[in-house]
Amino acid sequence: MKYQEYAPNESMQLREILTIKNIAITKMIAMSPLVSDLELKTILQHDTDVSLQHLVDLKELIKKSGLNYK
Repeated sequence: MKYQEYAPNESMQLREILTIKNIAITKMIAMSPLVSDLELKTILQHDTDVSLQHLVDLKELIKKSGLNYK
C-alpha cells in the first residue's frame, strides 16, 4: 500500500475505532468462559480472532496517519 497522509479528523476517527474495537475484544475475551454452547463459543472465538486482526490493521493505519502513539 502506498504511503498516504490522512486528514486530522480521519486520524482521530481511526483512533476512536481502535478504542471501540479494543473494548469489544476485551468484553468478548472476558465473557467467553461463561459461554457453554459449543457453537456459540466457536462463533465468539472466530469473531475474536477476526477482531484481533482488525486491531493489527488499524494500528498499521494509525502509524501511517502520523498519529502514532504508544
